[in-house]
Amino acid sequence: MNNHINRRSLLLGAAAVAATPALAACGSDDDGGGATDSGSGQGEVTFGSNEVGSTFAKQRQAAVTDFQGKNAGITVKLNEIDHNTFQENINNYLQGSPDDVFSWFAGYRMRFFAKRGLVGDISDVWPLDGVADSFKTASTGDDGKQYFVPQSYYPWAIFYRKSVWQERGYTPPTTINELATLADKMKGDGLVPVAFADKDGWPAMGTFDILNMRINGYQFHIDLMAGKGSWESAEVKKVFDAWAQILPYHQPDSLGRTWQEAAQSLQQKKAGMYLLGTFLIDQFPQAEREDVDLFTFPAVDPAIGADAIDAPIDGFCMSAKPKNKAGAKKLLAYLASPDAATAASKLGEPFISSNTKADTSSYTAIQKKSAELVGSAKNIAQFLDRDTRPDFASTVIIPAFQEFIRKPGDAASILKSIESQKKTIFID
Repeated sequence: MNNHINRRSLLLGAAAVAATPALAACGSDDDGGGATDSGSGQGEVTFGSNEVGSTFAKQRQAAVTDFQGKNAGITVKLNEIDHNTFQENINNYLQGSPDDVFSWFAGYRMRFFAKRGLVGDISDVWPLDGVADSFKTASTGDDGKQYFVPQSYYPWAIFYRKSVWQERGYTPPTTINELATLADKMKGDGLVPVAFADKDGWPAMGTFDILNMRINGYQFHIDLMAGKGSWESAEVKKVFDAWAQILPYHQPDSLGRTWQEAAQSLQQKKAGMYLLGTFLIDQFPQAEREDVDLFTFPAVDPAIGADAIDAPIDGFCMSAKPKNKAGAKKLLAYLASPDAATAASKLGEPFISSNTKADTSSYTAIQKKSAELVGSAKNIAQFLDRDTRPDFASTVIIPAFQEFIRKPGDAASILKSIESQKKTIFID
């Protein structure tokens, strides 16, 4: 496990979301925090979390408790906001009165705000014991300074219930044709082959990512995310043709369903498989989690193979003007430490620590399998809305993909619209 992350080609891309209606800042000038002794770090540190009631939320709550126990004189005020609200309003949040420390993502999404002076330089927090240079690269801004500390990562893969597959005699497919054959068999057995939901707009991005990397390769995908190449190209059209062919195997009415609801259909043995991140496990009772397994999306083109995946890195940033800078940096250093990973691992949650010195003895089967999957991948993407511009992902891609799900026969006009809008956005 410890060597896996050093072998990985971690991506420097990830996009922030576009500005939308204001999110009330989790920590404000009159929230009781006040200015503290920035030299010693004593006093209150406010911590904005983009999770409520999730596996990530449990990790952060455990980390806060452990940190306060190890740092007398520092209290942490954890302010939790639901994921989508936090992300869709991040611009206004950072330009208002943000918390001292807040949840965010590695790569482009972090660099986007660092370049605009909205997150703080934490270069003196680095190096972090046990955190590889590849993570440092993903935490570095365009100016060579560090603005992020990583906590964990997880793969996107196809998940299934072992008991269902054993009962039905299913085996993981290694090619797209085998996947289609398996899906047909699942249909005949009365199962929805692929659980699917896109009410929130982002889950379908994972399907596009993996198809594009399987059909056109990792570098083509990353270049397309950077605004290079055309969405009307033969390569991208081929991706949407393949998507249209497998879409009938997906759960219908997906635009009215959340990912949690789709995951529950897998948990209830109504669906045979589901392409998602390991946070999916949150919808399974503890007693059923050992019945969940995963495999990487199969190859489409044998010449390209199946050695690229999405494996997002999650962690934390400091606001540009924290009230308690020293305390914020102490908290950030802790959040990336083996101690924080140990506190999280006691919860049995499915993420992999970014720290190679973390105790992995209590890792679940799904964590071990995830680590193996990521460790064997030659190329790692961060996920579409972390790999491209915020305004492009939020205002162009989400409605375009949802329109495609509604009307897959209109792919040509949808791609023409994406390309036209892309040209007005990627101009700097």
